[in-house]
Amino acid sequence: MTIPFRTAVEAGDLDGAIATLAPDVVLHSPVTFRPFQGKESVAALLSILFRTFEDFRYIAEFDGDEGAVLHFRTRVDDREVEGIDMIRTNADGLIVDFTVMVRPLSAVVALRDSIGAQLGVTS
Repeated sequence: MTIPFRTAVEAGDLDGAIATLAPDVVLHSPVTFRPFQGKESVAALLSILFRTFEDFRYIAEFDGDEGAVLHFRTRVDDREVEGIDMIRTNADGLIVDFTVMVRPLSAVVALRDSIGAQLGVTS
């Protein structure tokens, strides 16, 4: 079963992806110590990521009772990136907790460098 967030991302539909977020969503990023809290903050990050990732594609989905894990591949500049989105949803199906993990380390560094200035993150 494909979750609505995945469907929106694969369609390049930023507004559709944002619509799947609960108002109190928390996103744990691989490049920041503090999580992004609230729909507005996470939406701003998603907007940056939609512009930053190249050839983004989900290659697998693992569903559970309270959410899913989505396995993805993409590029950031010249770096190949592999990662997972661990998504937990509420009773309404909206995303309440979102953790992103990325590998290898060089991909995390490329991601940080590419989006860091837009987020106000420094190394």
